[in-house]
Amino acid sequence: MADSEDRLMELEVRLAFIDDTVNGLSSADVEIARRLDLLERAVRHLRSDLVNIRAGSGNDSANELPPHY
Repeated sequence: MADSEDRLMELEVRLAFIDDTVNGLSSADVEIARRLDLLERAVRHLRSDLVNIRAGSGNDSANELPPHY
């Protein structure tokens, strides 16, 4: 009987560790999603700024060769 109780206790301990791991991974997933959203917004903002800078420069510098050519 003690063997069954020991096995049950071991399973409960393992389940507690698994539960803790799942909760930790879930929290990490939420943080990663939040940071990814921030990075995507920053890239959109930078892309918009680049388009505005290119439009405001008056020349098409993307197709020009550098002066050393």
